[in-house]
Amino acid sequence: MVIKKYIATTEEEAISLAKTELGDGAVIMNVKTMVPKGISKLFKKPSVEITAAVDDTTGEAKEDAPDFSKLQEAIREQEEYTAPDSKAAKQEEKWEKLIQSDQIVEDTPEQEESARLEPETEAIEQKLNSLQDLLEKQVLQTHEKRKKEPEDTKENDKTQSYFQLIREKLIENEVQETYVDEILDSVKSGKSKEWTLDNILAGVYQKIILSFGQSHLIDVRTKKTKYIFFVGPTGVGKTTTIAKIASTLKLTKKTKVALITSDTYRIAAVDQLKTYANILGIPLEVVYTAEEMDKVMDQLKEYDLVLVDTAGRSHQNQEQIQDMKELLDKVPAESKEVYLVLSATTKYKDLVKIAQTYQAITEYYLVFTKLDETDTVGNILNIRMLTGAALAYATWGQNVPDDIGKIDAQKMAKQLLGGNG
Repeated sequence: MVIKKYIATTEEEAISLAKTELGDGAVIMNVKTMVPKGISKLFKKPSVEITAAVDDTTGEAKEDAPDFSKLQEAIREQEEYTAPDSKAAKQEEKWEKLIQSDQIVEDTPEQEESARLEPETEAIEQKLNSLQDLLEKQVLQTHEKRKKEPEDTKENDKTQSYFQLIREKLIENEVQETYVDEILDSVKSGKSKEWTLDNILAGVYQKIILSFGQSHLIDVRTKKTKYIFFVGPTGVGKTTTIAKIASTLKLTKKTKVALITSDTYRIAAVDQLKTYANILGIPLEVVYTAEEMDKVMDQLKEYDLVLVDTAGRSHQNQEQIQDMKELLDKVPAESKEVYLVLSATTKYKDLVKIAQTYQAITEYYLVFTKLDETDTVGNILNIRMLTGAALAYATWGQNVPDDIGKIDAQKMAKQLLGGNG
């Protein structure tokens, strides 16, 4: 396997450089536009960096070798279909600032704590300041109208106005009213000599962070083979998410990783994952039934982590859900983790049904995809509070191995309080 980066003025030029050196079989894994910042933008023009890879297997091609050109064509069609407009581009840029894309696996408690307490994002701070200005302005207007009222009455009205405006902001970001009231009631029940806007915002901010909890990431420190299952409905991006995590495990963590897919229903699903496996130089096994897991597990017992791609299952089809349970039950609880992959664009009512259906058959951690396709993130907090399941990863694009990171509670809280911009 050969993986290289190329920088040129345009994407076409960068791809041309890659194909010249690596050949027509090169797969474009990532495309990133680099815009000069600060004073350097006066002298430098924007450039494009691409990450390309090719299987360097020598000798005659195998009959079952993946067709790289077809994958390229599929990726291109998907990029053209989902090409972001200016608003979506700004949203993606915002999320790239909000979430660390290189924090994919758990290292040590010290490193996790350090990442969790990283500096605040300037854009979100500006939005919090805007919210504070709005609150102060509206409360001042109300206060001016009630100057003749007793001081304690005016102070109480001011406090209630603060809480009401924060409540409206959270609901605007699609946090369910039940959870909004739960958070605000918890803040109100706390002891405070004086309710100021600063301590109310600080209290709400802290409660939201506590509600999100700490992200659970895949732990590479394992003494025996661990199986990581990715489950969920169709079309949420399970396979792409697995490819991103597998790439990070292999390329940056040097973990012995293997892949299993049971998604034999979707056209080209196996070929897609096989292509990534060949590029990364890792094994891929295909299982058609739960009974085949025993044999495959014996073949992969020398690997640290085995990522399992499952077929998308309808939460309304009990037979399919039972098949999924039989597959999961093949691995002992101490040797597996299950990640429920959900799309941030799915309606809340459907998310509730999906989450509850899978909760009936297994414990899981939560992954949310397609954050670049929505302006609000309230459903992430909603499902977290509904299920009690720990949050894990978020994804916001198709680029492999990029566009993925842990769900950061602090930044999510600022996003919810800061509004949509």
